[in-house]
Amino acid sequence: LVGEALRGHLEEVFLVSKVLPGHADRKGTVAACEGSLRRLRAERLDLYLLHWRGRWPLEETHAGFTDLMEAEKIRYWGVSNLDVADMVELTALPGGDAVVVDQVLYNLSRRGVEWDLLPWCREAGVTVMAYSPIEQGRLLKVEALGAVARALGATPAQVALAWVLTQGTAAIPRSGSPDHIREIRGAVDLHLPTEALDALDEAFPPPGGPTPLEIL
Repeated sequence: LVGEALRGHLEEVFLVSKVLPGHADRKGTVAACEGSLRRLRAERLDLYLLHWRGRWPLEETHAGFTDLMEAEKIRYWGVSNLDVADMVELTALPGGDAVVVDQVLYNLSRRGVEWDLLPWCREAGVTVMAYSPIEQGRLLKVEALGAVARALGATPAQVALAWVLTQGTAAIPRSGSPDHIREIRGAVDLHLPTEALDALDEAFPPPGGPTPLEIL
């Protein structure tokens, strides 16, 4: 379906896909990517991610990514749901420091990565991509978020997304309608003043210590 929607527009988008951990040995990573490209009717992905760590060693997945890069079937590669220890192991591999993204669960109610993973990624030059940035819609029911949104003349979703962006991360909210796309696009231009940020910190406190990486 995505391939059909993007027909004639591939040069206008940044195309991302993932390899499941069960396929993430060297040959499986390549085969999975080639299958995605066929279904998308594309010649290359802009970014290819390991969905989460499974039974295959990171060396195997990285070798597959390297093969795909050399074949010009992907531009960049990254990972998802890897914590600091995993990232240290990955970047210690020859060429492992070419990882560009760690996609993790991050939003106002899931701030554990701020303790160690987010600072580590910033230092290493790895972009953190926040999935479920409005907690699958559950955040929109929190009155404190609604109060900040009303004060700013924005929607709760826009405030939640703008907050994620202020942390220097990318956000990938799910959207199923043109109206929702227009709403979430508004978050890019929304400025959160200090008083709004303080109110959000009070309602959604940052971590006070190490927190296991959360996954949805």
